[in-house]
Amino acid sequence: MITKALRLGFVAFEKANPLPGYVRSAVRLMLMCRTAALGGHVESCPDGHFHRVWYNSCGHRFCPKCAFLRIEKWLFGWKSRLLATDHYHVIFTIPEELNALWLCNVRLMASLLFWAASRTLLELLGDEKYLGVLPGIIATLHTWGRTLVLHPHIHCLITGGGLTNNGKWKVVNNGYLIPIRVVMPVFRGKFIYAIRKALRDGKLTLPSGMRPQQLENLLNKLGRKKWNVHIRQRCPGGTGVLMYLGRYISGGPISKSRLIEVTEDRVLFRYADNKDLDEDKRPISKVMPLSLSDFIRRLLLHVPVPGLQYVRSYGIYANTKRPELAQCREQLGQDNLEIPEPLGWKDALAKVSDKHPERCPVCGKQLLYSGVIPRKRQGESASFRDFEKLIQPVGMPVAA
Repeated sequence: MITKALRLGFVAFEKANPLPGYVRSAVRLMLMCRTAALGGHVESCPDGHFHRVWYNSCGHRFCPKCAFLRIEKWLFGWKSRLLATDHYHVIFTIPEELNALWLCNVRLMASLLFWAASRTLLELLGDEKYLGVLPGIIATLHTWGRTLVLHPHIHCLITGGGLTNNGKWKVVNNGYLIPIRVVMPVFRGKFIYAIRKALRDGKLTLPSGMRPQQLENLLNKLGRKKWNVHIRQRCPGGTGVLMYLGRYISGGPISKSRLIEVTEDRVLFRYADNKDLDEDKRPISKVMPLSLSDFIRRLLLHVPVPGLQYVRSYGIYANTKRPELAQCREQLGQDNLEIPEPLGWKDALAKVSDKHPERCPVCGKQLLYSGVIPRKRQGESASFRDFEKLIQPVGMPVAA
């Protein structure tokens, strides 16, 4: 339904709104994903019972059709690295007053946010007053809220313990990670400092109409406000939080299960309103109506910027800390870390279906390559209106 919205409204939206090249490229790839435009191949039963067309995927990390395999691969790799200890989930959010600055400096502001959040955690958890250890941190950047508005924040999965200076594993034993009243001002101070330094160094692009002094005044004002930092309850093992983070590393800001209706006039989707709670203190589910143009505008705000690393690791989980990670695994009774072979698409599909993707559904024999569908040459399908003529379902049976 997401690609349906883009097919219906992107041509008009693109004409009315200037867009970066990487956004236009992402939309074109998503619309061509698993269609004849990207080519593919035909698989056939050796006994002629069954033929199937497989069209190629675009592989873009914003594409909802490609999200499943990308997420499964990421989870498969990280589950093998997780330490056998409790983990905590911490969320760092920047004030909405900085959204305009964010849009002008996405790469820089994202790097500053990662730096401020990670340095806050490493500094406080390394303080003997709180724990005095080097923890493991996995951090992921999300840029959207539940209604798809711009809402930059970082989710962190943090070990409930860490390595002391003398090489011993030390666990959190007081029931909480760090006092929230301590975390918030440290994070706020580091992020504001980083913005000011970027401004002094001439690395910051100011929004249209904003002067440097106006930014300084805004930072002074924000320095007196409370910032959104949440420390969730601890999670045994950390796998649950890891799977939560995995759902957001690919495929865009909204799943097709939340979409109710997509027409030429409007889009309806479900969202949970955190400001409106039921009797059990749970967010109430509501429906958001948007015009097709507004939906596309909100959706495209979150197309990943090329070259920006949206998932980063620190402390024990950093790639440069393999010896420290090995020490922790030994003390926690885990085997030496062995990097598994990358998860293939067949193994990923086997997790959700008992039907082998390369077996004939009639006789069970291995399907064989029987033909190649060449990719459309550049320029052959320049109009988005041509895409519907090219699109066929993935795995469509062909008459024998």
